Amino acid sequence: MPGRFFLTDPMTALAEVLGVSADVVGSEPARRNIAPGQDIVVFDGELSRMRWGIVPVGRVNARGRPVMEQIINARSETVFDKSAFDGVGRAVIPVNGWYEWTGETRKKTAWRIAPCGGGFLYFAAITDVWTAPGGLRVPQVAAVTCATNTDVAPIHHRMGVLLARDDLPVWMGDDLEAAKALMVPWPDGRLEIAEAGDVDWDGP
Repeated sequence: MPGRFFLTDPMTALAEVLGVSADVVGSEPARRNIAPGQDIVVFDGELSRMRWGIVPVGRVNARGRPVMEQIINARSETVFDKSAFDGVGRAVIPVNGWYEWTGETRKKTAWRIAPCGGGFLYFAAITDVWTAPGGLRVPQVAAVTCATNTDVAPIHHRMGVLLARDDLPVWMGDDLEAAKALMVPWPDGRLEIAEAGDVDWDGP
């Protein structure tokens, strides 16, 4: 499941594919190592920025206890059943790919995962808004995960729910059951996985 993203194509190229304006996000530089807690480009009908990681302030778990941890990934099997996610919106995180790691601590190998032939991947996501003391509103986003496909299975047992371009309106639409039907592993053979080199960690 995604722990780091990269988004290196120009915002103008992304906006063109999505058929929207890039004015809100502007000329975002290439980002090769996007970490949880940072702002990330999100598509919810238009391009905007949200903080990657939902802090479900005021929400409780099944035992009635406050949920305190930052949630960067939400399991597809339970995301629409848990009280911690009541009232969330649905959006998409567009990226050029993500990273996974294998191996023991201090001996981990980083793997770069991208679509075959390049282009964008669209991660299904949920959104929320945290209202901080003083009234500051912080839009937040978390990726939705599912079981892995055979491409990713050798390096991780979970992966993000990836969406076809034509399915984005379905995911963000009013029909929750139709959206749930999209939460399945990405078809095999569409992802290119290679060991990440030093160049992948350069830049913002």
